Amino acid sequence: MLFSRTKSHLPTPDQALPGRDSSPFPVSERHAVLGTPLAGEVPTGYAEAFFGMGCFWGAERRFWAIPGVWTTAVGYQGGMTRFPTYEETCTGRTGHTEAVRVVYDPALVSFADLLKVFWETHDPTQGYRQGNDLGTQYRSTLYWTNEEQRLATEGSRERYQRALTTAGLGTITTEISAAPTFYYAEEQHQQYLAKVPHGYDCHANTGVPYPAA
Repeated sequence: MLFSRTKSHLPTPDQALPGRDSSPFPVSERHAVLGTPLAGEVPTGYAEAFFGMGCFWGAERRFWAIPGVWTTAVGYQGGMTRFPTYEETCTGRTGHTEAVRVVYDPALVSFADLLKVFWETHDPTQGYRQGNDLGTQYRSTLYWTNEEQRLATEGSRERYQRALTTAGLGTITTEISAAPTFYYAEEQHQQYLAKVPHGYDCHANTGVPYPAA
């Protein structure tokens, strides 16, 4: 097999690691690049969205660079284990994907603009992997937080699938659902590529433009 069953199948509830009843990992009060609060409530008038597109280090950098994005953070989402660690998530036994929380000002950047970055900077057809990274924690996910985002997300998948099909590429495997609990990752993973500028980044342009609406 290309990679183990543990990493190629989501765990069932009885297979998932239990995690812990605990508080979130402590993270810095301020974003290492933007200087805004890293965690906490979404400011009035702003919106929140969650994206999974492979290793969260490079994914987060794509979003914090967008004008109108107020703050970003990385974490674990979509699984069953409570307050998972990075090491636990990498076993494939938590069910979580590596995700990026994006808080943005809709007056400055639209959700459609964020979706364009999402679709164009990873391969959404690979299932439980992204490039050379193998495992359920690298799956492509879009988690919406309101009805407007839900409709936009589902429409964007159909639009981008048509573009991929025209280019002779595969079928989108992106998981789309209402946003589940987001567990902040450990401090060393937050804004990792700002702290380690030449660190690992698997993200590159797909070469298939996201079609305008």
